[in-house]
Amino acid sequence: MSKIEFSFELKAQDGKARSGIIRTSRGIIETPAFMPVGTQGTVKSVFTDDILKTNTQIILANTYHLLLRPGVNILKEFNGLHKFMNWKKPILTDSGGYQIMSLSKFNKIDFKVGAIFKSHLDGKKIILSPEKSIQVQKAINSDIIMVLDECPKLTNDKKLLSNAINVSTSWAKRCKVEFGNNKSKALFGIAQGGLYKDLRIESIKRLIDIGFDGYAMGGLAVGEKQKDMFKILNETTDFLPKDNPRYLMGVGTPSDILGAVNEGIDMFDCVMPTRSGRTGLAFTWQGKINIKNSKYKDDKNPLDEKCEIRNLNKYSKSYLNHLIKSDEMLASMLISLNNIYFYQQFMREIRKNIQNGTFNNFYRKYIDFFN
Repeated sequence: MSKIEFSFELKAQDGKARSGIIRTSRGIIETPAFMPVGTQGTVKSVFTDDILKTNTQIILANTYHLLLRPGVNILKEFNGLHKFMNWKKPILTDSGGYQIMSLSKFNKIDFKVGAIFKSHLDGKKIILSPEKSIQVQKAINSDIIMVLDECPKLTNDKKLLSNAINVSTSWAKRCKVEFGNNKSKALFGIAQGGLYKDLRIESIKRLIDIGFDGYAMGGLAVGEKQKDMFKILNETTDFLPKDNPRYLMGVGTPSDILGAVNEGIDMFDCVMPTRSGRTGLAFTWQGKINIKNSKYKDDKNPLDEKCEIRNLNKYSKSYLNHLIKSDEMLASMLISLNNIYFYQQFMREIRKNIQNGTFNNFYRKYIDFFN
Protein backbone atom coordinates (compact mmCIF):
# COMPACT_ATOMS: atom_id res chain seq x y z
CA MET A 1 0.00 0.00 0.00
CA SER A 2 1.54 3.30 -1.12
CA LYS A 3 1.94 6.12 1.37
CA ILE A 4 -0.10 9.29 1.06
CA GLU A 5 1.89 12.07 -0.59
CA PHE A 6 2.43 15.28 1.35
CA SER A 7 0.15 18.01 0.06
CA PHE A 8 -1.43 21.32 1.02
CA GLU A 9 -4.85 22.55 -0.03
CA LEU A 10 -6.07 26.08 0.62
CA LYS A 11 -9.73 25.83 1.63
CA ALA A 12 -10.73 29.38 2.58
CA GLN A 13 -9.34 32.89 2.80
CA ASP A 14 -10.61 35.96 4.65
CA GLY A 15 -8.41 38.94 3.91
CA LYS A 16 -4.90 37.55 4.11
CA ALA A 17 -5.90 34.95 6.73
CA ARG A 18 -5.92 31.43 5.30
CA SER A 19 -7.47 28.10 6.27
CA GLY A 20 -6.36 24.87 4.68
CA ILE A 21 -5.52 21.20 4.97
CA ILE A 22 -2.06 19.60 5.08
CA ARG A 23 -2.20 15.91 4.20
CA THR A 24 0.53 13.58 5.42
CA SER A 25 0.93 9.81 5.61
CA ARG A 26 0.17 10.04 9.36
CA GLY A 27 -2.93 12.17 9.15
CA ILE A 28 -4.24 15.60 8.26
CA ILE A 29 -3.32 18.92 9.81
CA GLU A 30 -5.94 21.65 9.76
CA THR A 31 -4.44 25.10 9.33
CA PRO A 32 -3.84 27.52 10.90
CA ALA A 33 -2.23 24.96 13.19
CA PHE A 34 -0.38 25.13 16.48
CA MET A 35 2.32 22.57 17.30
CA PRO A 36 3.10 21.91 20.98
CA VAL A 37 6.84 21.61 21.47
CA GLY A 38 8.29 18.25 22.42
CA THR A 39 11.96 19.18 22.12
CA GLN A 40 13.36 15.94 23.51
CA GLY A 41 10.52 13.63 22.52
CA THR A 42 8.11 14.78 25.23
CA VAL A 43 5.73 17.71 25.57
CA LYS A 44 6.74 18.62 29.10
CA SER A 45 4.38 17.48 31.90
CA VAL A 46 1.69 16.18 29.54
CA PHE A 47 0.79 12.59 28.66
CA THR A 48 0.78 11.74 24.96
CA ASP A 49 -2.82 10.47 25.08
CA ASP A 50 -3.92 13.73 26.66
CA ILE A 51 -2.23 15.76 23.92
CA LEU A 52 -4.29 13.79 21.40
CA LYS A 53 -7.47 14.62 23.29
CA THR A 54 -6.79 18.35 22.90
CA ASN A 55 -7.14 17.87 19.11
CA THR A 56 -3.43 18.42 18.58
CA GLN A 57 -2.67 17.11 15.11
CA ILE A 58 1.10 17.62 14.97
CA ILE A 59 3.92 18.21 17.45
CA LEU A 60 7.46 19.56 17.11
CA ALA A 61 10.69 17.87 18.19
CA ASN A 62 14.29 18.99 17.93
CA THR A 63 17.09 17.50 15.87
CA TYR A 64 20.04 18.75 17.91
CA HIS A 65 18.73 17.57 21.28
CA LEU A 66 17.58 14.17 19.99
CA LEU A 67 20.96 13.69 18.31
CA LEU A 68 22.57 14.05 21.75
CA ARG A 69 19.93 12.02 23.61
CA PRO A 70 18.80 9.31 22.97
CA GLY A 71 20.94 9.33 19.83
CA VAL A 72 20.46 8.13 16.26
CA ASN A 73 21.06 4.44 16.98
CA ILE A 74 18.22 4.14 19.48
CA LEU A 75 15.87 6.14 17.24
CA LYS A 76 16.64 3.79 14.36
CA GLU A 77 15.92 0.76 16.57
CA PHE A 78 12.41 2.15 17.10
CA ASN A 79 12.06 3.19 13.44
CA GLY A 80 11.84 6.77 14.57
CA LEU A 81 10.44 8.96 17.30
CA HIS A 82 6.76 8.11 16.79
CA LYS A 83 7.03 4.62 18.23
CA PHE A 84 9.67 5.68 20.77
CA MET A 85 7.33 8.26 22.38
CA ASN A 86 4.02 6.59 21.44
CA TRP A 87 2.81 9.35 19.11
CA LYS A 88 1.01 8.27 15.93
CA LYS A 89 0.33 11.63 14.32
CA PRO A 90 2.73 13.85 12.32
CA ILE A 91 5.97 15.25 13.73
CA LEU A 92 7.87 18.30 12.49
CA THR A 93 11.51 18.59 13.50
CA ASP A 94 13.47 21.79 13.85
CA SER A 95 16.83 21.28 12.15
CA GLY A 96 19.07 22.48 14.98
CA GLY A 97 19.36 25.95 13.45
CA TYR A 98 17.78 27.58 16.49
CA GLN A 99 20.42 25.98 18.72
CA ILE A 100 23.09 27.65 16.58
CA MET A 101 21.70 30.88 18.02
CA SER A 102 20.51 29.80 21.49
CA LEU A 103 23.68 27.82 22.25
CA SER A 104 26.03 30.19 20.42
CA LYS A 105 28.64 30.03 23.18
CA PHE A 106 28.93 26.29 22.48
CA ASN A 107 29.35 26.44 18.69
CA LYS A 108 30.90 28.12 15.70
CA ILE A 109 29.83 28.36 12.07
CA ASP A 110 31.92 26.92 9.27
CA PHE A 111 30.33 27.82 5.92
CA LYS A 112 31.61 24.67 4.21
CA VAL A 113 31.18 22.26 7.12
CA GLY A 114 28.13 23.44 9.09
CA ALA A 115 27.72 24.14 12.79
CA ILE A 116 30.44 22.77 15.05
CA PHE A 117 29.09 22.31 18.58
CA LYS A 118 30.72 21.59 21.89
CA SER A 119 27.99 19.52 23.54
CA HIS A 120 26.40 21.37 26.45
CA LEU A 121 26.03 17.96 28.13
CA ASP A 122 29.55 16.51 28.12
CA GLY A 123 31.71 18.81 26.01
CA LYS A 124 31.96 16.33 23.13
CA LYS A 125 32.51 17.80 19.66
CA ILE A 126 29.38 17.58 17.51
CA ILE A 127 29.43 18.48 13.83
CA LEU A 128 25.97 19.32 12.56
CA SER A 129 26.31 19.73 8.82
CA PRO A 130 23.30 20.28 6.54
CA GLU A 131 23.61 16.65 5.47
CA LYS A 132 23.88 15.42 9.07
CA SER A 133 20.81 17.41 10.08
CA ILE A 134 18.74 15.76 7.35
CA GLN A 135 20.15 12.32 8.21
CA VAL A 136 19.16 12.74 11.87
CA GLN A 137 15.69 13.96 10.93
CA LYS A 138 15.29 10.92 8.70
CA ALA A 139 16.29 8.73 11.67
CA ILE A 140 13.66 10.55 13.74
CA ASN A 141 11.33 9.69 10.82
CA SER A 142 9.93 13.21 10.77
CA ASP A 143 6.97 13.96 8.57
CA ILE A 144 8.08 17.56 8.02
CA ILE A 145 11.82 18.17 7.90
CA MET A 146 13.41 21.61 8.21
CA VAL A 147 16.57 22.71 6.42
CA LEU A 148 19.54 23.67 8.55
CA ASP A 149 19.87 27.44 8.68
CA GLU A 150 21.84 30.11 10.45
CA CYS A 151 19.45 32.02 12.71
CA PRO A 152 21.11 35.26 13.86
CA LYS A 153 20.27 36.93 17.12
CA LEU A 154 18.28 40.17 16.97
CA THR A 155 20.46 42.70 15.18
CA ASN A 156 20.38 45.74 12.91
CA ASP A 157 23.64 44.68 11.26
CA LYS A 158 22.54 44.28 7.64
CA LYS A 159 25.85 42.78 6.57
CA LEU A 160 25.59 40.07 9.24
CA LEU A 161 21.99 39.31 8.22
CA SER A 162 22.92 39.18 4.54
CA ASN A 163 25.73 36.76 5.30
CA ALA A 164 23.29 34.56 7.23
CA ILE A 165 21.09 34.44 4.12
CA ASN A 166 24.06 33.34 2.01
CA VAL A 167 24.97 30.62 4.53
CA SER A 168 21.36 29.48 4.93
CA THR A 169 20.72 29.36 1.18
CA SER A 170 23.85 27.33 0.56
CA TRP A 171 22.92 24.92 3.34
CA ALA A 172 19.33 24.73 2.05
CA LYS A 173 20.59 23.51 -1.33
CA ARG A 174 22.67 20.83 0.36
CA CYS A 175 19.71 19.81 2.53
CA LYS A 176 17.53 19.34 -0.52
CA VAL A 177 20.10 17.10 -2.18
CA GLU A 178 20.40 15.00 1.01
CA PHE A 179 16.60 14.88 1.42
CA GLY A 180 16.21 13.32 -2.01
CA ASN A 181 12.86 12.45 -3.53
CA ASN A 182 10.42 11.28 -0.84
CA LYS A 183 6.93 12.51 -1.64
CA SER A 184 5.42 11.11 1.58
CA LYS A 185 7.51 13.58 3.60
CA ALA A 186 8.08 17.31 3.26
CA LEU A 187 11.13 19.56 3.31
CA PHE A 188 10.63 23.20 4.34
CA GLY A 189 12.97 26.08 3.53
CA ILE A 190 13.61 28.84 6.08
CA ALA A 191 13.77 32.52 5.13
CA GLN A 192 16.01 34.88 7.08
CA GLY A 193 16.64 38.62 6.82
CA GLY A 194 15.74 40.05 10.20
CA LEU A 195 13.40 43.05 10.01
CA TYR A 196 14.63 44.20 6.59
CA LYS A 197 12.03 43.86 3.82
CA ASP A 198 14.56 43.68 1.00
CA LEU A 199 16.61 40.95 2.70
CA ARG A 200 13.50 38.91 3.51
CA ILE A 201 12.30 39.10 -0.09
CA GLU A 202 15.75 38.16 -1.37
CA SER A 203 15.87 35.14 0.96
CA ILE A 204 12.36 34.03 -0.03
CA LYS A 205 13.10 34.29 -3.74
CA ARG A 206 16.32 32.31 -3.42
CA LEU A 207 14.46 29.56 -1.56
CA ILE A 208 11.70 29.48 -4.18
CA ASP A 209 14.37 29.03 -6.85
CA ILE A 210 15.52 25.89 -5.00
CA GLY A 211 11.95 24.69 -4.46
CA PHE A 212 10.49 23.39 -1.18
CA ASP A 213 7.26 21.83 0.07
CA GLY A 214 6.71 24.63 2.57
CA TYR A 215 8.34 27.89 3.61
CA ALA A 216 9.14 29.13 7.10
CA MET A 217 9.95 32.55 8.46
CA GLY A 218 12.94 32.17 10.78
CA GLY A 219 14.79 34.73 12.86
CA LEU A 220 11.65 36.32 14.29
CA ALA A 221 10.33 36.15 17.86
CA VAL A 222 13.93 36.64 18.95
CA GLY A 223 13.34 39.79 20.99
CA GLU A 224 11.88 42.27 18.53
CA LYS A 225 8.67 44.16 19.35
CA GLN A 226 5.44 42.48 18.32
CA LYS A 227 4.50 45.39 16.03
CA ASP A 228 7.83 45.03 14.21
CA MET A 229 7.23 41.32 13.66
CA PHE A 230 3.76 42.02 12.28
CA LYS A 231 5.13 44.77 10.04
CA ILE A 232 7.76 42.58 8.38
CA LEU A 233 5.20 39.79 7.91
CA ASN A 234 2.79 42.27 6.33
CA GLU A 235 5.50 43.40 3.93
CA THR A 236 6.75 39.96 2.90
CA THR A 237 4.23 37.11 3.20
CA ASP A 238 2.72 37.96 -0.19
CA PHE A 239 6.04 36.91 -1.72
CA LEU A 240 5.63 33.38 -0.32
CA PRO A 241 3.98 30.84 -2.65
CA LYS A 242 0.22 30.66 -2.12
CA ASP A 243 0.06 26.89 -2.67
CA ASN A 244 2.51 25.93 0.09
CA PRO A 245 2.21 26.04 3.90
CA ARG A 246 3.72 29.09 5.61
CA TYR A 247 5.30 28.54 9.01
CA LEU A 248 6.34 31.18 11.55
CA MET A 249 8.88 29.51 13.80
CA GLY A 250 8.83 29.85 17.59
CA VAL A 251 5.60 31.86 17.89
CA GLY A 252 4.07 32.48 20.30
CA THR A 253 1.44 34.10 22.51
CA PRO A 254 -2.21 33.93 21.40
CA SER A 255 -2.02 37.53 20.17
CA ASP A 256 1.25 36.79 18.32
CA ILE A 257 -0.47 33.91 16.56
CA LEU A 258 -3.62 35.89 15.79
CA GLY A 259 -1.64 38.79 14.33
CA ALA A 260 0.48 36.46 12.21
CA VAL A 261 -2.61 34.60 10.92
CA ASN A 262 -3.89 38.03 9.92
CA GLU A 263 -0.78 38.32 7.72
CA GLY A 264 -1.23 34.93 6.06
CA ILE A 265 0.75 32.49 8.27
CA ASP A 266 -0.47 28.86 8.55
CA MET A 267 1.69 27.09 11.16
CA PHE A 268 3.10 27.90 14.59
CA ASP A 269 5.05 26.34 17.45
CA CYS A 270 6.00 27.59 20.88
CA VAL A 271 6.93 26.37 24.37
CA MET A 272 4.60 29.01 25.82
CA PRO A 273 1.71 26.72 26.88
CA THR A 274 3.87 24.32 28.89
CA ARG A 275 6.50 26.78 30.09
CA SER A 276 3.73 29.05 31.38
CA GLY A 277 2.01 26.04 32.92
CA ARG A 278 5.09 25.27 34.97
CA THR A 279 5.08 28.77 36.42
CA GLY A 280 1.36 28.87 37.20
CA LEU A 281 0.20 30.99 34.26
CA ALA A 282 -2.99 29.71 32.63
CA PHE A 283 -4.54 30.77 29.32
CA THR A 284 -8.34 30.93 29.30
CA TRP A 285 -11.14 32.61 27.35
CA GLN A 286 -11.28 35.09 30.24
CA GLY A 287 -7.65 36.03 29.60
CA LYS A 288 -4.38 35.07 31.27
CA ILE A 289 -4.63 33.90 34.88
CA ASN A 290 -1.70 33.86 37.28
CA ILE A 291 -2.95 31.07 39.50
CA LYS A 292 -0.36 31.99 42.16
CA ASN A 293 -2.31 35.17 42.86
CA SER A 294 -3.89 35.12 46.32
CA LYS A 295 -7.27 36.15 44.92
CA TYR A 296 -7.68 32.59 43.63
CA LYS A 297 -7.11 31.01 47.03
CA ASP A 298 -10.87 30.69 47.63
CA ASP A 299 -12.05 30.50 44.00
CA LYS A 300 -14.14 27.36 43.54
CA ASN A 301 -14.45 27.74 39.75
CA PRO A 302 -12.38 25.68 37.30
CA LEU A 303 -10.19 27.21 34.60
CA ASP A 304 -12.57 25.92 31.92
CA GLU A 305 -15.92 24.30 32.70
CA LYS A 306 -15.98 22.62 29.26
CA CYS A 307 -12.64 20.82 29.46
CA GLU A 308 -13.25 17.24 30.57
CA ILE A 309 -9.74 15.95 29.75
CA ARG A 310 -8.30 14.50 32.97
CA ASN A 311 -11.38 16.00 34.65
CA LEU A 312 -9.81 19.44 34.41
CA ASN A 313 -13.23 21.00 34.89
CA LYS A 314 -13.41 19.32 38.31
CA TYR A 315 -10.33 21.10 39.69
CA SER A 316 -10.96 24.51 41.22
CA LYS A 317 -8.64 27.48 40.91
CA SER A 318 -8.38 27.26 44.70
CA TYR A 319 -6.94 23.76 44.43
CA LEU A 320 -4.55 24.77 41.66
CA ASN A 321 -3.47 27.75 43.75
CA HIS A 322 -2.74 25.35 46.61
CA LEU A 323 -0.76 22.98 44.33
CA ILE A 324 1.40 25.65 42.75
CA LYS A 325 2.18 27.28 46.11
CA SER A 326 3.01 23.85 47.53
CA ASP A 327 5.38 23.26 44.62
CA GLU A 328 3.49 20.10 43.63
CA MET A 329 4.26 18.79 40.13
CA LEU A 330 0.57 18.08 39.54
CA ALA A 331 0.08 21.85 39.26
CA SER A 332 2.32 22.14 36.20
CA MET A 333 0.74 19.03 34.67
CA LEU A 334 -2.82 20.30 35.01
CA ILE A 335 -2.11 23.90 33.98
CA SER A 336 0.08 22.83 31.03
CA LEU A 337 -2.68 20.53 29.79
CA ASN A 338 -5.21 23.34 30.19
CA ASN A 339 -2.98 25.65 28.16
CA ILE A 340 -2.51 23.20 25.28
CA TYR A 341 -6.26 22.58 25.28
CA PHE A 342 -6.89 26.33 25.18
CA TYR A 343 -4.41 26.90 22.35
CA GLN A 344 -6.07 24.22 20.24
CA GLN A 345 -9.53 25.63 20.96
CA PHE A 346 -8.19 29.06 20.01
CA MET A 347 -6.86 27.69 16.71
CA ARG A 348 -10.19 25.96 16.04
CA GLU A 349 -12.04 29.26 16.49
CA ILE A 350 -9.55 31.01 14.19
CA ARG A 351 -10.15 28.40 11.48
CA LYS A 352 -13.93 28.58 11.93
CA ASN A 353 -13.97 32.37 11.65
CA ILE A 354 -11.80 32.33 8.52
CA GLN A 355 -14.13 29.78 6.95
CA ASN A 356 -17.21 31.81 7.93
CA GLY A 357 -15.77 35.11 6.70
CA THR A 358 -15.88 36.61 10.21
CA PHE A 359 -12.16 36.52 10.99
CA ASN A 360 -11.79 40.31 11.16
CA ASN A 361 -14.35 40.50 13.98
CA PHE A 362 -12.57 37.73 15.88
CA TYR A 363 -9.21 39.42 15.27
CA ARG A 364 -10.40 42.79 16.62
CA LYS A 365 -11.91 41.13 19.69
CA TYR A 366 -8.83 39.19 20.74
CA ILE A 367 -5.69 40.82 19.26
CA ASP A 368 -4.95 42.78 22.44
CA PHE A 369 -6.80 40.52 24.87
CA PHE A 370 -3.81 38.35 25.89
CA ASN A 371 -1.11 41.05 25.99
